[in-house]
Amino acid sequence: MDQVEGKVAVITGAASGIGRAMARTFGKAGMRVAMADVEPEALEEARREVAKHGIEVAATVCDVSQADSVATLAEKVRSAFGGIHVVCNNAGVFCGGTTWGTSLNDYEWILNVNVWGVIHGIRTFVPILLDQNEPAHVVNTASMAGLTTGPSTAAYFMSKHAVVALSESLYHELGAVPNCPIGASVLCPELVNTRIFKAERNRPPHLKRDAEEDLPEETKMVEAVTSDIGSSGVDPILLAERTLAAVRENRFWVLPPEGDPWRLAARQRNEGIDNASNPVLGGVLGGEQN
Repeated sequence: MDQVEGKVAVITGAASGIGRAMARTFGKAGMRVAMADVEPEALEEARREVAKHGIEVAATVCDVSQADSVATLAEKVRSAFGGIHVVCNNAGVFCGGTTWGTSLNDYEWILNVNVWGVIHGIRTFVPILLDQNEPAHVVNTASMAGLTTGPSTAAYFMSKHAVVALSESLYHELGAVPNCPIGASVLCPELVNTRIFKAERNRPPHLKRDAEEDLPEETKMVEAVTSDIGSSGVDPILLAERTLAAVRENRFWVLPPEGDPWRLAARQRNEGIDNASNPVLGGVLGGEQN
């Protein structure tokens, strides 16, 4: 999809972080932007900020974990802009904990947003894009966590592996449609300066967490380490620019640059699978730098 000017982009998780940066970057490239998020006040503040750049933008409160909410988002975008061309299933949340110590509520929350949010986005928007039969593109935000593994963050890592698998399947399925003008990408960021490690603010009441003092020690340790780590990550604008380039080039993988420690960790994992060797922690996960 080399021509994006005048086209419409829908972005979930758009009130902050990568989603907000996508809205600004895509808008500056000439796109009209539909921003969606579960946080009403933050979403409106983000919409005003993006609009200041002269970008035509609309905002819709949307809970991506709910299929009806995503369907309503699609209806509102089509009503406001007439069509849809780029869909960024970007909303995501994080929590820590061991595989056995993570609560059922934590698992459900992570999977509802990170996996079901992408599923709902694909099931809602891809049929619309197919019916339009115009150049279009779907971007699913995974993570380099989707290409690696690590301890005490299983729910998050497994959710991002699922997004990578969903995205690859989508890519193959679209490729099997005769003369299909729709592309697909999976965005796998390294550590990014976002508020994902403070995602607890968006947890729904019915999946409330245990009191802090009742959490497993491993969970408290991981979340203490990650509470401020996001500020050391790369600028979300860099990820938005990578994504826009991938859309223009119809490129599936959106990865950190070659030589990044996360790329090393993924490569070592792939080599271990190829060799049928036991898992090891490598690259950034094992403390190695290159």
